[in-house]
Amino acid sequence: MPSESLTVLASPISGEGGPGLFLRIVLIAAVVGVVLLAWAIAKAGRDNDR
Repeated sequence: MPSESLTVLASPISGEGGPGLFLRIVLIAAVVGVVLLAWAIAKAGRDNDR
């Protein structure tokens, strides 16, 4: 998928005329996902230590 079509798809979400807000939302969701994954892995590791 060319970057022009991604920009067109993301433009209704962003009022700035570009994918700025959309990319911020994706980045925040990715960080939250990584934190939740790390928490789940740490919790599973603690349960196996008992």
